[in-house]
Amino acid sequence: MKKTVNCIILLAVLLLTAGCEHYETYADMKEKEQNAINAFLNAQGIQVIDEATFQAQGETTNTAYNQFVRFERNGVYMQIVRKGCGTKLEENKNVTLLCRFMETNLLTGSVVIRNDVHSYITMSGVGTVDVSQYLDKMSARRTGTTINASFISGMMYQYHGSASVPAGWLVPLNYVNVGYPEGATDEIAKVKLIVPHSQGTADASSSVTPYYYEITFQRSL
Repeated sequence: MKKTVNCIILLAVLLLTAGCEHYETYADMKEKEQNAINAFLNAQGIQVIDEATFQAQGETTNTAYNQFVRFERNGVYMQIVRKGCGTKLEENKNVTLLCRFMETNLLTGSVVIRNDVHSYITMSGVGTVDVSQYLDKMSARRTGTTINASFISGMMYQYHGSASVPAGWLVPLNYVNVGYPEGATDEIAKVKLIVPHSQGTADASSSVTPYYYEITFQRSL
């Protein structure tokens, strides 16, 4: 009987040990996240600059050197590909913006969702649709340097099931213009972002997953 009890105790200890070996702490997940971000930076040959350099360059990132500015306060990396036409968001005014984007999971390297190219998916109750027709529409308002926004419709709203705009998406709106292109030479704003989980979607936050985005912004008529 004693031998049987000892065997049960030993088995329980072995199972507990095995479980602990496979348990991933929040610190472990954050380390994995940072490793994924660092691997992406290296693989893409990205030159990271600080905010002081970004400001000294007139709030621009040199795309010839593949520069991204890293914001110390939130860990978001941003490259301004195109500054955009028109003006920045006006103070204390609700503005409707249209966005195209690509969302990539940096832990897996896979594109999760996008509406910036012709791509066909099956949507419940809708059938097969071209996602490029689904512009993301958001309502945004700037108060000082604080920007609040919510999705009205689009792929981010459909896929993530939330009107909440990731905080990382709002960072560029203090630096780019969000006009509506009226002439052949007018270009809409485009940015590239590396967004840590704390500044991402609810899905990113819960899984401690960093995402890479390419996003365009323009004002809705």
